Amino acid sequence: MAPPLLILRDIQLTFGGKPLFEGAELSVSAGDRLCLVGRNGSGKSTLMKIATGEIEPDDGERFVQPGSTVRYLPQEPDLDGFDTTLDHVLAGLEEGDDPQPARRLLDRLGLTGSEDPVRLSGGEARRCALARVLAPQPDILLMDEPTNHLDLPTIEWLETELTSIRSALVLISHDRRFLETLSQETVWIDQGETHRLDRGFAAFEPWREEFLERQEIERHKLDRKIAAETEWLHKGVTARRKRNMGRLRALKELRRKRRSDRGPTGVVNMIASEAEQSGKRVCVAKEISKAYGDREIVRNFSTVIARGDRVGIVGPNGAGKTTLLNMLIGNLLPDDGHIRLGKNLEVETLDQRRESLNPADTVAHALTGGGDKVTINGETRHVIGYMKDFLFPPNQARTPVSVLSGGERGRIMLARSFAKPSNLLVLDEPTNDLDLETLDLLQELLAEYAGTVLLVSHDRDFLDRVVTSVIAAEGDGKWVEYAGGYIDMLAQRGGDLPQSTAEAPRPKQTKPETPKSRPKSGTAKLTFKDKHALETLPGEIAKLEAQIAELQTILADPDLFSKDADTFQKAAEELQNAEAAIADAEERWLELEMKREDLESG
Repeated sequence: MAPPLLILRDIQLTFGGKPLFEGAELSVSAGDRLCLVGRNGSGKSTLMKIATGEIEPDDGERFVQPGSTVRYLPQEPDLDGFDTTLDHVLAGLEEGDDPQPARRLLDRLGLTGSEDPVRLSGGEARRCALARVLAPQPDILLMDEPTNHLDLPTIEWLETELTSIRSALVLISHDRRFLETLSQETVWIDQGETHRLDRGFAAFEPWREEFLERQEIERHKLDRKIAAETEWLHKGVTARRKRNMGRLRALKELRRKRRSDRGPTGVVNMIASEAEQSGKRVCVAKEISKAYGDREIVRNFSTVIARGDRVGIVGPNGAGKTTLLNMLIGNLLPDDGHIRLGKNLEVETLDQRRESLNPADTVAHALTGGGDKVTINGETRHVIGYMKDFLFPPNQARTPVSVLSGGERGRIMLARSFAKPSNLLVLDEPTNDLDLETLDLLQELLAEYAGTVLLVSHDRDFLDRVVTSVIAAEGDGKWVEYAGGYIDMLAQRGGDLPQSTAEAPRPKQTKPETPKSRPKSGTAKLTFKDKHALETLPGEIAKLEAQIAELQTILADPDLFSKDADTFQKAAEELQNAEAAIADAEERWLELEMKREDLESG
């Protein structure tokens, strides 16, 4: 076995009086493929910075094999001090290194090398930083959240690139699919210690559950032993003091061990405030288009989004995902086509770019906007209690947002969004910086959420776990909706998503694209009955909407059932029939409108 290139041994580190590491270990040999996992705040990024030498531990040993090269991709790359992106990448090379790989990587990642780093988007800065660490082909490559801000085609390209390089890899990522593809061993940070599994991430979660179960059994055994020894202590140890000092010392050590045992880490307690139920049809889009100048962003796209749907939107950066999303929720008018939004919509958008967070605000102020109370589903709670639901201890109430980690800022955004009543959640890259356990809970919340979800994400595993359909960019303004998750979408299209403009051309399709839920238009002429329906259906829909509103008001009386069960039952049946009737009327109107416009354009 080759000697390790990098060793961290018995690492001790304390922040603000609280131990972060108590004997952490890390060993990296040539060819290793390690993933570093743990809860937000467990110290993953800090341990990686200790490995680079950027942070000095309080105690412990760091060893790097002489002559070995190490490159580090931080979670938030800093490109300050460089005139161009090429300058930044070339600065990562050793003297005498060939600069051509750096230029090829920039080109492959959609950059010319002449861009001003100050003007880069988050995705462009990430691609520039990737080129800098990949170009030297180092012996050890440390990467902290490398997929953040990357689109799906670039993530899949990066997976292929990392699979083929000779560098040893240490990866931190919230992207399960990325970790499963690349990792061969797993290092788990828990309660200041590291635990190593000689298998990749795919085997980690079942192994962790078994580990925690064993740990809980040992904790119970320790508690029982302390109780037994304490009982012995209270039964006359004074008379036998000299003979039993060793046993007393052992009891003292047991108590010290139990006090230092932090116990299992808490979990985020997510509950979404829900508004009044929306209409059965949340959004009906018919042949919508949008262009900026000569560039078509969306071309002739149609869909019907019903209450309870979970719709994912995917595509390369710059394809127009945000533009399409804004049209579907009514924030942006299409150039052509029609959009009809459902009734009673209460939209809440999760701004995972965190632009709405004021860095000067405290955690408590960010959650409440002022004051010390927050209301969830009609229940008023103190902000300290709500903070605990999202794993913020009371002493962080006055902590400025500016000093929080990316994961902590992400949890604040979740807490703020879920405190507001909604029946339509719009999530734009919600998985960035969240740990895997929090992602699991977010997934469960979305599964139980009574409303509708629109999700823009590059996390393939999260898409597969959450969405019921995927709207995918096909290039040149064309968007197609596929039933199922991300894997289902790939199977139906017969190939990967198109690459972004500066990348390889998209693969040819091997099977026809069939949009989910798109109404089929006819080719025959409009009959007299069709024309009459087109004229009268809007009025019928308006009457049904008024009837539904009236019935909902009647049923909102909490005492109605106990006072008059027959009236309650009759109103409930009428509401069910009216909702079914309006859904049929809207569907019929949409079919006839599409038929009419097809005939007029033909």
